[in-house]
Amino acid sequence: MDQQVETTAAPSNQASAQTAAAPASATPARPKTLRPFLILAGVLGTLAIIGVIYWLHARNFATTTDAEIDGSVHQIAPRVAGQVQQIFVHDNEHVTKGQILVQLDQSGEIVALDKAKASQAEAAASLAQAQAQLALQSANLAQSQANVTVAQASLAQTTSNFDRYRAVNPRAITRQQLDDAQAALRTAKAKFDASKAGADGARASVQAAQAQVTAAEASLQAAEVGVQNAQLQLSYTTITAPAAGHVAEKTVETGNVVAAGSALMAVVSDHVWVTANYKETSLPGIHVGQNVRVYVDAAPGIGFHAVVQSIQHGTGSIFSLLPAENATGNYVKVVQRVPVKITFDDNRIDQYKLAPGMSAEPYIRIK
Repeated sequence: MDQQVETTAAPSNQASAQTAAAPASATPARPKTLRPFLILAGVLGTLAIIGVIYWLHARNFATTTDAEIDGSVHQIAPRVAGQVQQIFVHDNEHVTKGQILVQLDQSGEIVALDKAKASQAEAAASLAQAQAQLALQSANLAQSQANVTVAQASLAQTTSNFDRYRAVNPRAITRQQLDDAQAALRTAKAKFDASKAGADGARASVQAAQAQVTAAEASLQAAEVGVQNAQLQLSYTTITAPAAGHVAEKTVETGNVVAAGSALMAVVSDHVWVTANYKETSLPGIHVGQNVRVYVDAAPGIGFHAVVQSIQHGTGSIFSLLPAENATGNYVKVVQRVPVKITFDDNRIDQYKLAPGMSAEPYIRIK
């Protein structure tokens, strides 16, 4: 009997459940809200306003991301071959202009300098000897010219005596006297001619001595040049920094035998600037002297003040190995870029380690 009661109660429970569910399913749906659309419209409007404000601000500036910090990189190489005796710097060390970087062995250059100095001394001695010989020959010439003067006076006197004897009545003088006067005249003429010849020879000797002096002076000058060259070669064994900067790419070690022109290290100059490759369509608004605000990735949030120093007369690609040819009927026109040099006018760059190759983003105020 208990089983029958349970069986009868089960349908009544199902009916009540269906009766309870029926009102729930019959409830009407709520209307859709506009709140998401209003939020989306507000976001889009805000973005539009921000975009307009940015465009109004950006149109006053010419900017490019194709820019980098640039600077002078001095390649250090010896002018003479030799063995590295000592290195005075380390990687990334800061050096000043004229500071000694590398010292090569000086033995061969010192020997060459001593030899050149010996040649100079020998040339100086030869010059002194030639000058002494010139002085001697000049004295001989003076003596020869004096002899000419004496012989000329003697000739004049004997000529006068001979003319006087010849003008006298032959009966007043003897034949012997006339012959003696004539012989004296011939002797005086011979002495005069001999003194003239001696003077000519002495003059030629002076000219030869003068030529020897000139040759000796040339030899001395060549020897002095040899000494200067030897001193120059000796100075090349001491390699110094051409500018203030930091050592980079150091490959040399003590004991290496290096050839002339072989790279030892590089010195990156402290003076840096920005090379910005602007599109050629942006050039009409860019001029020398314009103010620039430069942002560097190595100094986030810092806007460095700078100015436009110069604009390259030629695109960047024109100096490449295969320059672009836009005038050959290409279907695709490529906008070329022109390098613009921007120099810093901000003392704050000394506080940051700006080095060539770092990315930069310049903003040139064009309005």
